[in-house]
Amino acid sequence: MPQIEIPLTSLNIQKHSASEEALPIEKVLNESTKRVGITTMGCKVNAYESELISEAFKSDNWITVPSSESADLYIVNTCTVTQQADRQARREVRKVVRNNPEAMVIVTGCYAQMDSDACADIPGVDLVVGNDRKLDIYGLLPELEKGALPKVLVGDLDEHVSLPNELLAGYEAQTRAFIQIQQGCDQGCTFCIIHRARGPSRSLAPTLIKRQVEKLAMNGYPEIVICGVDLGSYGEDFAETASKYDLVDLIEELLAIDVPGNKDFRIRLSSIDPVHVSDRLISLMQAEPRFCPHIHLSLQSGNTLILKRMKRRYTREEVYQTILKLRSQVPDLVMSADVMVGFPTEDETHFQETRQSLIDLDIAFPHIFTYSNRSGTPAARIPETKQVAQKDMKARAQQLRDTAAELQERLHLSQLNKSAWVLPEKIIPSESGVNNSLKARSEHYLTVNLQLEEDINADLLLGKWIKVRYFSLEDGQLQAKIV
Repeated sequence: MPQIEIPLTSLNIQKHSASEEALPIEKVLNESTKRVGITTMGCKVNAYESELISEAFKSDNWITVPSSESADLYIVNTCTVTQQADRQARREVRKVVRNNPEAMVIVTGCYAQMDSDACADIPGVDLVVGNDRKLDIYGLLPELEKGALPKVLVGDLDEHVSLPNELLAGYEAQTRAFIQIQQGCDQGCTFCIIHRARGPSRSLAPTLIKRQVEKLAMNGYPEIVICGVDLGSYGEDFAETASKYDLVDLIEELLAIDVPGNKDFRIRLSSIDPVHVSDRLISLMQAEPRFCPHIHLSLQSGNTLILKRMKRRYTREEVYQTILKLRSQVPDLVMSADVMVGFPTEDETHFQETRQSLIDLDIAFPHIFTYSNRSGTPAARIPETKQVAQKDMKARAQQLRDTAAELQERLHLSQLNKSAWVLPEKIIPSESGVNNSLKARSEHYLTVNLQLEEDINADLLLGKWIKVRYFSLEDGQLQAKIV
């Protein structure tokens, strides 16, 4: 693979505060086959970008290894959605340094973008790369080895950002593939710093996305997950034309791709804002059986006042109207959602409205997290007297988990004796060596244990859509057999 030549004079870079000069690198990669370990933290967009980084290293002189093993180079792709994510990022960097103190270590991703000095100060780190140059890491290695780069290479995301321009062949040891269609966010919620870590919203060209999906489908992937930082804003940054091109237009074109041998590949959406669940999106999900009947909402709260203080784009009433319409047209829909507890000023009444919205809208799989005070956000400036105590946040989070458990049991029981399509992901060996079962994920994104007859070869079913019938519920997991 040719090296990417990037003139340093053209880079809008931030240098490490400890030194204004490029730091000499004493760790030099071996000339023979080298090993790279890549750690991914956070969202599906990060997962996709890590695969793109890994793809660049697929040459005769490189092999990828798990980050837990000894490697010549470690790349840690970080997240910064909460303070806990920051702590986990620092812990992961220290872990790979311990794995091989002689290895070169590069830290990138959202935490690197937002607090590059903290990353650079971790002993053993050789380079910190922002989201603006994340996909250029392979091409930066020769200059890094020569000591020609500053330790911190973080630029202005308004001026430049790494966007995919290469196609992935696939994912290691995964039955479903992720594809990024959009980068950044223009929303600026008062609790969030991701719009600063990712920059303004940018949409990838439809032609590139279609080529990527076609390649993944040709390589046999039965499900492709469409992801982005603010997925529903796809197309809003395109130049005005007579007919605006949006997310629904893109999905329609992706589902129209005809791949011999894999005509039944399915499309699933990752997280989407309720305001982007349009009538056209609902109609497409109703009409197209290959559009998975599962939606993950970026909900955050079920109270209108708290939503307004969060600077969300909808009210409680608007969410109800949208989701009830969606449920009426897609009756078997399964819903998950991001739900925050403890946003400043949230009282018990506000919280109970959020809890009740999970019940009313049948959101059985909420991803529950407590408010994290992020320095530099508007919410962090709310007076201490309006902040919710940690003990109250934990208690409210537990209430939501208890509510979710009840909703999940009700959902699972409603599935018994019904049939569905599932995608087997992993073989679960039996103690006797026969009657193996498969861990599978349904079209509704439910976890399923698929029990097999003795004469069925489990290996032949992995990564293929299988029609099953649910016959029991054991330990909170649906049990199924092939129809």
